[in-house]
Amino acid sequence: MYKKYEEGLIEVIAGCMFAGKTEELIRRIKVFEFAKKKVVVFKPKIDNRYSEDKVVSHAGSAVQSYAIEKSVEILNIVDDSVDVVAIDEVQFFDDDIIFICEFLAQKGKRVMCAGLDMDFRGIPFPVMAHLITIAEFVTKLTAVCVKCGAPATRSQRLIDGTPADYNDPIILVGAQESYEARCRHDHIVVNHPFMEKIKNLKEQ
Repeated sequence: MYKKYEEGLIEVIAGCMFAGKTEELIRRIKVFEFAKKKVVVFKPKIDNRYSEDKVVSHAGSAVQSYAIEKSVEILNIVDDSVDVVAIDEVQFFDDDIIFICEFLAQKGKRVMCAGLDMDFRGIPFPVMAHLITIAEFVTKLTAVCVKCGAPATRSQRLIDGTPADYNDPIILVGAQESYEARCRHDHIVVNHPFMEKIKNLKEQ
């Protein structure tokens, strides 16, 4: 008479840098591990800031993970015994990660993804925008603006202490760059086309 609900879903933890996304992902991982669920954790190989084979938060929390280059590698590791699939820095994966998350959720896995929702220009990462749309649950975290203390939703890129240019690459390999959490009003991107586009719209 009563139909048991189908297991398997996608949840996304999104926000700017220093908002606590990885810390929250690790907290959820440990909750499921405490409940005796089998959890497998993944991260992109390019994210080796703190560790080559662990997901590590800015606060120092860590869990063992697989560092992979292509999202399809997940399918070679996750088997029927896995209950939960956790993916950190998901915005850096190729577009196939979207279909893989959908596939795993359809197979009854709980898929937990954490990542930046916007790049340093304030433009959504396509992978995150898609995952946020199809997810059953979305948590958006904010940091604190280093300039004014307001809720920060954007990642300010600084190169040698100067705000980055809009035309800089999304990922700068080897650049002397750093990041700050900032609110909408204190976020600066040099040569951002925003005002020019507004001007053109008004002239139409």
